[in-house]
Amino acid sequence: MSDIEGEKPTRFAKYCERKKINFLTLEYSGHGKSYGKFTNGNISKWTIDAKKLIDNKFKEKNFIIVGSSMGSWIGLNLIKFYKKKIKGFLGIGSAPEFLEKLMWNKFNKKIKKTINTKKIYHMKHGDYIYPLTKQLFLDGKKNKVLKMKVKNKIPVTMFHGSKDEVVPTTFSKKILKIFPKAKKKIFIVKGGDHSLSKKKYLNRMCKELGNIIENAS
Repeated sequence: MSDIEGEKPTRFAKYCERKKINFLTLEYSGHGKSYGKFTNGNISKWTIDAKKLIDNKFKEKNFIIVGSSMGSWIGLNLIKFYKKKIKGFLGIGSAPEFLEKLMWNKFNKKIKKTINTKKIYHMKHGDYIYPLTKQLFLDGKKNKVLKMKVKNKIPVTMFHGSKDEVVPTTFSKKILKIFPKAKKKIFIVKGGDHSLSKKKYLNRMCKELGNIIENAS
C-alpha cells in the first residue's frame, strides 16, 4: 500500500532525471491518491493498470522494469506481454506469489473462515491495515509466475535485505531461476529490512540500475 511519493520512486526519478533517462512510475488503483477502492483490486487488475500506462506512454520504446515487493510480481506478469521490449529487470524485496505462500498458507483456521464467509479480513501490519478480500486470494492463484521461464539474455538484478521480516530472501533467489540465460546478480543487503529505503541502499540500487542500462542489449 505504498504510494508514488515514497523514497524509492522519488530516488529513482531523481537519478533518471540526472542521467536524462525516461522514467515512469505509477500507483495501482486503490493505492495512494489513485482512483478506485483497494478492495476492488487484485494482481490481474494492477497488472492491467501498469500495462495500460506503458502502452500509453512508451509506445514502441524498450524499457527496464524496476519492481519492489508486489511490484516484482506485477513486473514478472508484464514480461508475458513485452518479452522483446524488456531489456532488464531490477527486483527489490521481491514477493511473487506472496498472497498464497506468505499469507494464506500461514493463516489460522479462524482467519481463513472469516475471509471465506465475510469475504474480507482486516489485517494490521506495521503502519497499515490491509483489507484482504477473498477475491484477492482467488485471483492470486491465477497469476503464477515462479515456474515460468524467460530465455531473454537480459541483465537481472535482485536486492533483498538480510533482515527482511516480511519476505524471505529465497523469493529473490527463485526469481533468478526464471531467467536461465540472463546476466544475473543478487545482493543480500546486510542489515537491510524489507523496504530498503535508506539512502545508502538507494544509492547502491541506482548504481546497479546504471549497470543494467549499460549492459542492456
